[in-house]
Amino acid sequence: MPTKDRKVRRQRGSRTHGWGQIGQHRARGGRGGTGKAGLDKHKWTYVIKHDPTYWEKKGFVSVKSLGKKVHVINVGQLDDLADKLESAKKLEKKENKLFVDLQVLGYDKLLGTGEVTKPMLVKVASYSESASEKLAAAGGEILKETE
Repeated sequence: MPTKDRKVRRQRGSRTHGWGQIGQHRARGGRGGTGKAGLDKHKWTYVIKHDPTYWEKKGFVSVKSLGKKVHVINVGQLDDLADKLESAKKLEKKENKLFVDLQVLGYDKLLGTGEVTKPMLVKVASYSESASEKLAAAGGEILKETE
């Protein structure tokens, strides 16, 4: 076909040559980048319409990074708790001492803040040194979880 008969000769000056308003019928320049390029810039409407979860956090979370929540109770709080449970008759006595199983009550560790007035046998997974000294001074003792 001779050059003078090509459509491009008639379309001179029309900018788009009949291919619409913006960027159509172009080569590689019409895609706005390859792959996911521009999804947070000029292709953001695609993300909103077709993949609204694109920016959400997802994937693996290490259990170690979450950490275990340790539920603690102080000996002062334990003394008050023992009073309440004793008045509700939900405590048993062993060796003439109140027996408190902290695992059943949902506690993992016993700490030493506060005062103890009654001799108690306390069953708990872990405890501080000061908590054990205060219970021993009041005539009680701590039983490890394995006993």
